[in-house]
Parts: sequence; C-alpha cells; structure tokens
Amino acid sequence: MVTAVRPGRCGLRRAAALALLAALSACTPRIDTHGHYPDPEALSSIEPGVQSKEEVLALLGSPTTVATLDPNRWYYVTRVTENVSFYDPSLIEETVVAIVFDEEGRVASIENVALNETPEVEVVERETATQGKDVSIFEQLLGNLGRFPRVNDQGR
Repeated sequence: MVTAVRPGRCGLRRAAALALLAALSACTPRIDTHGHYPDPEALSSIEPGVQSKEEVLALLGSPTTVATLDPNRWYYVTRVTENVSFYDPSLIEETVVAIVFDEEGRVASIENVALNETPEVEVVERETATQGKDVSIFEQLLGNLGRFPRVNDQGR
C-alpha cells in the first residue's frame, strides 16, 4: 500500500518565509548613479589659463554634455536617484561641474553649479502641426489595397 506524502508545517513555513522575503526585497530602494563626475584630484589639478581642451579631455574624460550655443562650455553632470518598486525615481543628489574655455581653447574658469541653480525644464504638451493629410488608422491599413503591382506588370 502506497501512502501519500503530505507537506508538513515545516514546508509551509519555509514557503511563507520565502514569499515574505521576496515581497520585502521588492520594496528595497535601488540607488542609481548616472553621469560622470570627474576625479576630484584631477579636477583640482586644472588651472585656468594653463590647460587646453585636449588636456582637460585627457584628465577628466569626455564631458556629459557641451552647451548647445557655446561649444566652449563643457558640463560634467552626475545624478544620484533612488527608485522604490514602481514609483518614479526621486533625485537624491545632483552635481554639475562646468568648465569654460576661452577663445584660444584654454580653461577660463571652473564652476560648480548647485542643484537649486539648475533651471527646471518645462515640457510643452501641445503638438506641432505638420503638413499633409490626416489619415485614420483604417485608411492607413486599407489604403494600399489594390496598389500592389501584378506579377505580370513587373516582367516576371
């Protein structure tokens, strides 16, 4: 005679403990660092009027961004965010170092931009009108019916 094996209380406790651990680990905040903060020693070795763009590039690496209207302003930006489960990430720390070059390509100044000095970008919600005809999804799907060439028309 074969007896069925029933899961004991020990097995149920283990399963419950694993489920609890999985649930708690999903709520653990994740810290992410984005961008590139230059090495403080390398940054302190840069002197205005001495280093060129090439030397700064060799010391600090590529900048995070270059100013759109002024290619003589390089920005090194680092952002540290905290993300908890499915919520939007929250900003913990942001560091911006701006290096300004003169007309000869030498360092003119080094600026640390504080978080409250960075401008907030407002996204415009409206849509830009484009030229052309407004076509519905059905017109797009059905619009090509009958437009395909027949095999005989292509010389095959």
